[in-house]
Amino acid sequence: MTPARSVWPAVLCWLTVLIEGYDLVALGATIPIVLRGGHLGFTPAGATAVATISLCGVAIGAAGVGPLADRFGRRALLLTSVLAFSVFTLLTPMAPNVPVFGVLRLLAGVGLGACMPVALAVMSEHLPESKRASANTLTMTGYHVGAVLTSVLALVVGEDWEILFYAGGIVGLLVLPVMWSRLPESAAFLAAKGKSRERRVVLSPRFRRASIAAWVGSFMGLLLVYGLNTWLPQLMRTAGYAMSTSLTLLLVLNVGAVLGLLLAGRIADSRGIKPTALVWFAAGAVLLAVLSLRIGSSLLLNAAVLLTGVFVFSAQVLIFGYVAKTFPTEARGTALGMTSAIGRLGAILGPFVTGALVTAGVAYPWGFWFFSAVALLGLAAMSFAPVIRDARVE
Repeated sequence: MTPARSVWPAVLCWLTVLIEGYDLVALGATIPIVLRGGHLGFTPAGATAVATISLCGVAIGAAGVGPLADRFGRRALLLTSVLAFSVFTLLTPMAPNVPVFGVLRLLAGVGLGACMPVALAVMSEHLPESKRASANTLTMTGYHVGAVLTSVLALVVGEDWEILFYAGGIVGLLVLPVMWSRLPESAAFLAAKGKSRERRVVLSPRFRRASIAAWVGSFMGLLLVYGLNTWLPQLMRTAGYAMSTSLTLLLVLNVGAVLGLLLAGRIADSRGIKPTALVWFAAGAVLLAVLSLRIGSSLLLNAAVLLTGVFVFSAQVLIFGYVAKTFPTEARGTALGMTSAIGRLGAILGPFVTGALVTAGVAYPWGFWFFSAVALLGLAAMSFAPVIRDARVE
């Protein structure tokens, strides 16, 4: 593979993950607008239901894609997933009412959920094993760059929330032909083709402890990511901050996430994934508790949110690096898919619980205390994870 050709998998995987980050924040930025204006008859309960059903679709896609990617290849599954997401996202603003809006979000979520595990598997197999943590954290910077782009676009379009979904769908369709022509099949998958041991490897005694730790950690980590990205603007509005300030903090949160991913990957490759994840979850718990305080200084508030993004979001991504390094090629797609799918259950619970707190009128400060406790549970899960030496679980 020539150097020019070899860079395409990394670029396209990064763009695929960017699309998911864009989509998540598009919904988070839309919710306060449709609630304030009553668009399509949205209520807080309706917004919570839509956020939840969207994440159900993501969980379904993540759970189903892993075994298929391990059996039929990474390339075909990634192309199909991007197509499904793009079409249904483009249709979302055309929904005539909340139920149809929810169904379109569910279908878009299925495609979206399938994208990330396959993209992470391709990226992990594209770089040397010693760079597995960096491979995953680098790829996941796309997720938060997408979130930053959505935050900026949301500030620009104001009340015209439909533009957010049109833009996301169009970008996905534009990426698709490039992916078709430039994305090769994973060489590691081709070498391991025919070894159909996916579920037996993931659930075997040798890997069972690693699987459980990763699943619980991913559940807690994605609960934090989706809960914060979906409801942070509304939480800050509840705390008394202005709408423009709330959307700006969402931008700052995801800028911090990108910085944290770049830092976490380098540290994890040199110091070990598990100890880095433990530090990241612990710091995230402390910073989330700090956000429960009303901060009068704009500078201090932005600094606290930036640091929260640095630690909270990359803590979860380190778990994907842990899984990619632990499991063999013939089961890597399944292992990443299962970790992502179980994590999506946390992603569903996070917005649901936070939405319930918003509906009850107690989202601030209880929402941040809840998130801090979740980070501590993620810390406990990764403490249980076995140490990896020479790509073996001990």
